[in-house]
Amino acid sequence: MSKADVVIVGAGHGGAQCAIALRQNGFEGTITVIGREPEYPYERPPLSKEYFAREKTFDRLYIRPPTFWAEKEVDFKLGTEVLKVDPKTHELKLSNGETFGYGKLIWATGGDPRRLSCSGAELAGVHAVRTREDCDTLMAEVDDGTKNVVVVGGGYIGLEAAAVLSKLGLNVTLLEALPRVLARVAGEELSAFYEKEHRDHGVDLRTEVMVECLEGDGHKVTGVKLADGEVIPAEAVIVGIGIVPAVGPLIAAGAAGANGVDVDEYCRTSLPDVYAIGDCAAFACEYAGGNVMRVESVQNANDMATCVAKAICGDEKPYHAFPWFWSNQYDLRLQTAGINVGFDKTVIRGNPDDRAFSVVYLKQGKVVALDCVNMVKDYVQGRKLVEAGTAPDLGKLADKDVPLKELL
Repeated sequence: MSKADVVIVGAGHGGAQCAIALRQNGFEGTITVIGREPEYPYERPPLSKEYFAREKTFDRLYIRPPTFWAEKEVDFKLGTEVLKVDPKTHELKLSNGETFGYGKLIWATGGDPRRLSCSGAELAGVHAVRTREDCDTLMAEVDDGTKNVVVVGGGYIGLEAAAVLSKLGLNVTLLEALPRVLARVAGEELSAFYEKEHRDHGVDLRTEVMVECLEGDGHKVTGVKLADGEVIPAEAVIVGIGIVPAVGPLIAAGAAGANGVDVDEYCRTSLPDVYAIGDCAAFACEYAGGNVMRVESVQNANDMATCVAKAICGDEKPYHAFPWFWSNQYDLRLQTAGINVGFDKTVIRGNPDDRAFSVVYLKQGKVVALDCVNMVKDYVQGRKLVEAGTAPDLGKLADKDVPLKELL
């Protein structure tokens, strides 16, 4: 039986960063990364943006060139999935039939796209935007003449995909079941702004609509039927309704967890010598009032990876990384600092009509988060308000000409 001192399951941002950080912190043992895709680690965010729009070739998405991993003596098992974890023997059962041993195990699998549960969801032409294969398949369909695309889901993935598709000249309809887009992550002001932007760019954006089923010709999707009976023609459907944490083998092995797998302040699961990081890991987030939650971001995956790598190398410290996010749509750069869970007030800096403004979220008078659209200075200075728990003067906070650093 083969084994490694550290086995990392998942070859995304978190898995790659963990291997890099282990070597940077002096780890000299053996490292094996097991990845379900056939690709070496690559950046995910550009898939639904620059890569799909042909602004970046795939080789420019690699987190590190393939030669880097050989130089750092990091082994890979690509196109391979972990089917079973045995925490007593420290062994993994792999999809290729192999049994592989580990000293420390780091679970960095992220999540699988949530699928539609209605009939027709299995038809060809129904896509997620999670992997290179997803995007390559969709790009090929566009090249073959697809003109009508329906995007299901008004979160960031759906909005970013709609922006790229509309820029390519396709007829795009975006469907959101809730009363507004970004309802779970942003205030009403930001939702209203992005709804207007997409409609101004020709997207048929509809809220409070339910999909009844997908229609097809027996093989490929031809339309989306809504609950009111309307059928929207579609040669392609993109489903962006969130992810399901890919933690089945860990939970089956006895790891604690309901929404993902639970980890402590050191990113340790309840299983011995098993850590979890990134989108699949649920932790008590100090920037969300201590709520146990998963944070789906590249920043969180990378910072958790570094935390675990340092712990394995003897420098164990609690995870305290500041959460931040971003989204690119059209010529708009959204940067988010902090997490707005439980906010009770918003303050707008600037005018959304100018397409450069910030939404500041407060809870009991203190700044807890900011959404900054084309406002880089607000983002940079505003995150310091969040970190300091600042309770600013609201009049000055609303004045975009008053630098946020002056409110510290």
